[in-house]
Amino acid sequence: MDAKDLLLDGYGRIQPAVHAAVDGLDEDALAARLDEGANSIAWLVWHLTRVQDDHVSEVAGYEQTWTADGWAGRCGLPFDDAETGYGFSAEQVGRVRLPAELLTGYHDAVHERTLAHLATLTDADLDRVVDERWDPPVTLGVRLVSVLDDDLEHAGQAAFVRGVLERRAAA
Repeated sequence: MDAKDLLLDGYGRIQPAVHAAVDGLDEDALAARLDEGANSIAWLVWHLTRVQDDHVSEVAGYEQTWTADGWAGRCGLPFDDAETGYGFSAEQVGRVRLPAELLTGYHDAVHERTLAHLATLTDADLDRVVDERWDPPVTLGVRLVSVLDDDLEHAGQAAFVRGVLERRAAA
């Protein structure tokens, strides 16, 4: 197995986790927060997808799916199209209200583009420096693993929020 296959497997685990956290929930449940400072499922999924879209499109050299395919307009969030949710305040997190169909639709579109790009990579490609702002500079392989790690962490957080909300509703 080469590194590309490992990345394809890892990124392939994000989509089912996202769907498990989102599917079957209405917009109110997706926007619910465990407390006023917590992240909602909607924000977590939107954010993890925006980060993947932003970072992978940058290293792949194509326009983000968010703007190229009109997801920014369809979602209609009150933020600049370049926003990924990084560093958002609790108030900004609360403004991410989207139905499941838009969250998973956008995620699925980004997922497909990401997998298509990953399938083109060779092991040698992963050594290419993609960000000189860090010491040491960040390679493509490190950037892709960083996005994978962040996405799976946020997908797990969304699953946790869903579990707590379901327990509260059953009580």
